[in-house]
Amino acid sequence: MPQQQNKINYQKELEKVLDKEKERVPTLLLHSCCAPCSSYVLEYLAQYFSITVFYYNPNIYPEAEYEKRVEEQQRLIREMNAKNQLALCTDDRQEKKASGQNIKEYHEIRFLAGRFDPQEFYHAVKGLEKIPEGGERCHACFRLRLAEAAKIAKEGNYDYVTTTLTISPLKNAEALNVIGREAADACGVAWLPSDFKKKNGYRRSVELSAEYGLYRQDYCGCVFSKQEREASK
Repeated sequence: MPQQQNKINYQKELEKVLDKEKERVPTLLLHSCCAPCSSYVLEYLAQYFSITVFYYNPNIYPEAEYEKRVEEQQRLIREMNAKNQLALCTDDRQEKKASGQNIKEYHEIRFLAGRFDPQEFYHAVKGLEKIPEGGERCHACFRLRLAEAAKIAKEGNYDYVTTTLTISPLKNAEALNVIGREAADACGVAWLPSDFKKKNGYRRSVELSAEYGLYRQDYCGCVFSKQEREASK
């Protein structure tokens, strides 16, 4: 990965975009790795963006695990939308809004499924199978998924594209932002910078996972991370 001369605070970069866009509701294609990681990101960003969650994760192993994760993602979106819609209709909320109080309003969240072809992942990481978690194999996986997200964002005329992956304390936010911006630039779409673990984002995702009863997996997703996890046990 290219080295940054000065370390970038990606949370502050995100806040600059939010301030710039405060007079409108831009569209965002949000690549999501799983429901738990997306929970805080959706709670945070649905105040500012019209979000479509893009679920493209051909790295997940086995297929039953993929199906379980994608179903949890869809359930979370349904339940968050229902909760937000109910909140909009409460008398207390309407009274506060009428009195001029600053009330958070959340835009409806949509879902878009990517294709699930594990061979795309195996081809992307060929020769990197034995590299430990967090190294170049993961970077190759990021490139695969974020390139597809950027392509879909361009095709769908979204204003921005980004990923939930930066919420994980185990993921390198700088690497993800560099890879994501390169993919977005190549497709001619704007990359939304992020480091969602900031502002207690990861802790809030744990709280929301408990609140919604989400399935929290104990490995990143691919067969190699599963093997490492089982070996550590």
